[in-house]
Amino acid sequence: MPDTSVALGNFDGVHLGHQAIIKEAVSTARKKTSQGIPEKAAVFTFSTHPKNLIPGAKHVENIIYSDEKRDLIESLGVDYYIDIEFNEDIMTMEPADYVRDLLLEKFHAKDVFCGFNYRFGYKAAGNTETLRRLGEEYGFRLHEMPPVMVDGEVVSSTLIRELIRSGDIDECDRFLGRNYTIGGEVVVGNKLGKSIGFPTSNIMIDETMVTPPNGVYITYLVYNGVRYPSITNVGVKPTVGAFRKNIETHVFNFDKELYGKQIRVEFIRMTRPEAKFASIGELCEQITRDCEEAKRYHGI
Repeated sequence: MPDTSVALGNFDGVHLGHQAIIKEAVSTARKKTSQGIPEKAAVFTFSTHPKNLIPGAKHVENIIYSDEKRDLIESLGVDYYIDIEFNEDIMTMEPADYVRDLLLEKFHAKDVFCGFNYRFGYKAAGNTETLRRLGEEYGFRLHEMPPVMVDGEVVSSTLIRELIRSGDIDECDRFLGRNYTIGGEVVVGNKLGKSIGFPTSNIMIDETMVTPPNGVYITYLVYNGVRYPSITNVGVKPTVGAFRKNIETHVFNFDKELYGKQIRVEFIRMTRPEAKFASIGELCEQITRDCEEAKRYHGI
């Protein structure tokens, strides 16, 4: 591998803060190359969250899928995307070994970028000061990035998870810098929606992912790169029986059959919590009102 300008981090949401780190690494590599000092832009990250390997630690749910994470990071212009499993060997590396064996020997790092709160090495003993000191010793430059703020709040994956869980999707989107999405393969549902005039495309909840609360959301359904205005229910359909939590999306003015197809659902905002109605008739009336609200948003 050639000399690199490398961004370090878990980048588990590729949110605005993560994007700032990666963009600086790319910009530095391009600038130095234009000055006759060839560098490639790299991202070094983990495919599994480090906290999920620590005994007794609370499980950390994913914000985005691994392929989505890769695509988002590569879209920022990086030349190398290095994504490895966080395992026992990595977890028990001393900070100096981590720098020497990975950043230097594997990645030939000349410029290293990380967030202000970056930790690494055995028992997270390494921090930005450790990197700065080792950089002076081994000949690379540390670029410690300050926090990115949105309306006085530090952009963080922890905050974004809290916003998703609480249903504050429009707020979540502002910190992500894009719409929060859930994807998957369309599966056969109970076909109730079709029978009452509101056919839906259903995908199951991936339990490794953080998900919004049960409710109705204004959304876009993305299929084959095209975004279609839609409305989505997340929940268990309490009016018609006991079902596993899933995501069912009704697309306006749409007649394609999507069973077995891969789709993504972009969430815009929550309009109401899921509710149990006294009858299918009452449910239909509420769905009609929900659709009218979503249509107004979409300009339909």
